[in-house]
Amino acid sequence: MSIVDKNQANDDQQVRTAGHVHLIGICGTAMASLAGMLQRRGLRVTGSDAAAYPPMSNFLEQLGIPVLQPFSEQNLQPRPDLVVVGNAISRGNPELEFCLDRRIRLTSMAELLHQEFLHGREVLCVAGTHGKTTTTSMLSWIFDAAGKSPSFLIGGIAENFGSSFAVNDRSQYFIIEGDEYDTAFFDKGPKFLHYFPDALILTSVEFDHADIYHDLDAVKTAFRRLVNLVPRRGRIVAYDANPNLEECVARALCPVERYGFSERADWRIDYVEYQPQRTRWRVRHGGSTWGEFEFALAGEFNVLNATAAAAMASSFGMDASTIAWALASFKSVKRRLEVKAEVSGITIIDDFAHHPTAIAETLKALRTRYPQRRLWAICEPRSNTLRRAVFQHELEQSLALADEVILAAIFKPEAIPEHDRLDTAAVIRTVQSLGRPATVLADADAIVENIAPRVQRGDVLAILSNGGFGGIYEKLPRRIAELHEPASVSPLG
Repeated sequence: MSIVDKNQANDDQQVRTAGHVHLIGICGTAMASLAGMLQRRGLRVTGSDAAAYPPMSNFLEQLGIPVLQPFSEQNLQPRPDLVVVGNAISRGNPELEFCLDRRIRLTSMAELLHQEFLHGREVLCVAGTHGKTTTTSMLSWIFDAAGKSPSFLIGGIAENFGSSFAVNDRSQYFIIEGDEYDTAFFDKGPKFLHYFPDALILTSVEFDHADIYHDLDAVKTAFRRLVNLVPRRGRIVAYDANPNLEECVARALCPVERYGFSERADWRIDYVEYQPQRTRWRVRHGGSTWGEFEFALAGEFNVLNATAAAAMASSFGMDASTIAWALASFKSVKRRLEVKAEVSGITIIDDFAHHPTAIAETLKALRTRYPQRRLWAICEPRSNTLRRAVFQHELEQSLALADEVILAAIFKPEAIPEHDRLDTAAVIRTVQSLGRPATVLADADAIVENIAPRVQRGDVLAILSNGGFGGIYEKLPRRIAELHEPASVSPLG
């Protein structure tokens, strides 16, 4: 039975037999993961996108799912049974117009995920402006270590699994990253409202995604609606030091437990120790020490993420020793403080930066891991938030945490009205006034040629972008190797 036949017979029946699904915008992390999940169900999967870059391009290649470029009506031959429209796809896209003209059945990633994979499962959702990808990965790894073999969907490649998804029909648990971004051109609500979680971790609530949310109140409304979906028998684990988040959980009908550093936290973090290769901390619960933990990750924000995952896992019956073992063996997520190369004693790190708060936390974490080394921030204003002036002051303050700052030109500036657009020259002037060398350069090639001759042994280069950044991840280590020690380049990512 094809998906079309299935839909006519029973919308709630899961897809079990072969059909053809095409994904427009397949290289988004969630879309690529859904493609793999559908393939595991035995479906024929095709997809297209405007551009493909690692890690998802490599991921899809490993799955044997080709990425058709550019968008074209020809990509829909033969005609698919169902087309999944990514949330970055808008009217005017030739494939979308072809589907509308010919009445090809359309759906969104979030809706198909709910119908085919989440319905009937115990859904654990991790949401928040920051930290949700890493926290979802940690929680999935803890459940796996405890023998629960969960299904999961993560907004990045979890290095412990080598994947961003798993489908296990024998497990009752599905752990999912809850994205507050909109669903599709025909569904402007956030994706996470399709997931109907039984349990929810909330890491933070800040203004973000200025292209779809008018202001902070609109963001808080979305999160309040998510909280309102959690049943009375469910549970919410929430960070205790975010006033916006407190507003969002104020009317929760299920138990809410807090985690953090304060005295009021149900899961209280203390005795954090940052070491060159490890981070250690202790968690108190119910007035006494509940567990002692360590892992290879850096930064206070990762301690918070891990504690949230530990608290949620405990509510599902996992003991502290099992959780401690899982966290000690947790690796990381691709593009989250990922060491891409070591060249001539120079460390090059990739971090998926989309918001000034995330940039600040990344640079603080690198200070704890490399305290005596010169830290560079190489930032591309690429996300819809960073390209706008709304967070200009916050971006200036975040970048000034580095020893030297390089700012790329805004990615596709024409997409942002001039009066709303980030003023990169003003950012540089402010960072310089704060005592940090800073410059703005046109693109990745200009940045590589500018800094490769100037870096020195011991420097740490943090590349901050949520996109491909003109191939800088490959170009920069290669050029540094050419100029410094040609035989010394050792790619790690």
